[in-house]
Amino acid sequence: MSTDTPPRRSRFRWIPLRSGRSKVIAGLTALAVPFAAMVGLATPAAAATSATATYTKKSDWGSGFEGQWTVKNTGTTALSSWTIEWDYPAGTRVNSAWDATVTSSGNRWTAKNLGWNGTVAPGASVSFGFNGSGPGAPSGCKLNGASCDGSTVPGDNPPSAPGTPTTSDVTNTSVKLSWSAATDDKGVKNYDVLRNGAKIATVTGTTYTNTGLTAGTDYTYAVQARDTIDQLGPVSGSVSVRTTGGGGGEQPGGDKINLGYFTNWGVYGRNYHVKNLVTSGSAAKITHINYAFGNVQNGKCTIGDSYADYDKAYTADQSVDGVADTWDQPLRGNFNQLRKLKAKYPHIKILWSFGGWTWSGGFPQAVQNPAAFAQSCYDLVEDPRWADVFDGIDLDWEYPNACGLTCDTSGPAAIKVMADAMRAKFGPNNLVTAAITADGSTGGKIDAADYGGASQSFDWYNVMTYDFFGSWATKGPTAPHSPLTSYTGIPQQGFNSADAIAKLKAKGVPAKKLLLGIGFYGRGWTGVTQAAPGGTATGAAPGTYEAGIEDYKVLKSTCPATGTIAGTAYAHCGTNWWSYDTPATIGSKMAWAKSQGLGGAFSWEFSGDTTNGELVSAISNGLK
Repeated sequence: MSTDTPPRRSRFRWIPLRSGRSKVIAGLTALAVPFAAMVGLATPAAAATSATATYTKKSDWGSGFEGQWTVKNTGTTALSSWTIEWDYPAGTRVNSAWDATVTSSGNRWTAKNLGWNGTVAPGASVSFGFNGSGPGAPSGCKLNGASCDGSTVPGDNPPSAPGTPTTSDVTNTSVKLSWSAATDDKGVKNYDVLRNGAKIATVTGTTYTNTGLTAGTDYTYAVQARDTIDQLGPVSGSVSVRTTGGGGGEQPGGDKINLGYFTNWGVYGRNYHVKNLVTSGSAAKITHINYAFGNVQNGKCTIGDSYADYDKAYTADQSVDGVADTWDQPLRGNFNQLRKLKAKYPHIKILWSFGGWTWSGGFPQAVQNPAAFAQSCYDLVEDPRWADVFDGIDLDWEYPNACGLTCDTSGPAAIKVMADAMRAKFGPNNLVTAAITADGSTGGKIDAADYGGASQSFDWYNVMTYDFFGSWATKGPTAPHSPLTSYTGIPQQGFNSADAIAKLKAKGVPAKKLLLGIGFYGRGWTGVTQAAPGGTATGAAPGTYEAGIEDYKVLKSTCPATGTIAGTAYAHCGTNWWSYDTPATIGSKMAWAKSQGLGGAFSWEFSGDTTNGELVSAISNGLK
């Protein structure tokens, strides 16, 4: 095969997740507390930066509601952290929240920013949401100890950024960090130490030794100063370091899922093979592999690429165990290499993924006879030639009761009917999962199907929180294709990870059954003069295999990141504009995923990573 990604095998969603319906916002209420009514608080006093906080009741379903607070920086200097307080009457409460840490004392509720969304630039806004119950409305709002209407209380300036840390005394399990002190008009109280974007310690000095690390693993560190009234200053520059030692066969830490897709067509133009998971160090850090793709035809699961799947002969130097295939052995190809990988790394579970962008057109016919469909899939996955390779099945239907490459009208219940049939056939000892849309817009693709009901039969969902925006909109506006949160100027409401996860939770999907999606590639435009997002373009940026898309391993050196927005990096080089995730942004996303109680993360797909597995390592480290 001379092509890299034949059209029939492509999984990427080349068109955006559009919704023709506008978002309805109910109960918009700006809460203001007179300055004279303010009382002393145990929370930090307001910074010199001016800011306001506005409450929105986004939806109400009788037994509960979704609320949202938005902090806007109305001043001229950056807001380095935020804390919102408000009162609810008895009987009204917050049940779950995202993008903030929410606590209560009696009827008083307090929300604090997370590590990745505390900084708010002048004129910018940041929001967090929650699901609540009860009829009451919030009152007595305070933002950083001041009135939510922008009035201020006496305060002082936040501290400066500390110096970029340096590393020393690096061992298999520890590293020493040192940095120059921050300055503050009232004095620096202490420093937060951040590893891969998440706080791991608070210290009073300017050194810290991080212990309990994993040998042969990459880590990224930064520090942030706090003054005497607990205002956080800007984050320092970051430093990356790899611990010494390491080797194959290590078990990934923690209880979170770190899943990656391996594509059968990658063995052609991309020259990416199962052995690359070993040489990159990724095999020791992942927990699951989705092998993509099997096809869905005539109501059945079928082979996707027989040559790559089980016929291609591997030489000794290409093979996971250094043993060449023979002409007469019963199983060759990727399936045999995956078998060898599992022998070397027995912690890895492998699922066979069916469908994808191009092959989802077969699902509507298949679900007309769900029992027969499930039987066909079971018979193929459990074929005696390779039954030991697979631990379950993944179903990638793009999209139930909605439009992808083709449009489906199977109805909202179709996804649950399929899930129930698969679980009944595969039983409790096999994994049954699905890759699903991340369209969190009102009336969008999540709303089109019963993902809540289907989740009872699925072990987890791979939520495809990428490809929100791209060069299919040839003239722009430029936008990050994988935004973690919404931001001012985002081209479409609901097209971000936080909104998608919140909507799925609201529909009854347990957080532990949701995996956050990470793309190992970027999407880009050309003819762009504006460095910041929101610029105009003339078309798709050139790519190695297809215009408008490029692997991270290429972009990291050809177009390095020049900024971040909504938790995702972007880069402007020449007239090209790209957005993609880096180890640093992945670290922040993993911290967010943990704060949401998610089951872990997944990536599309391994071949976009560097030869030393930088992105897989960032996911692994971030989930610990």
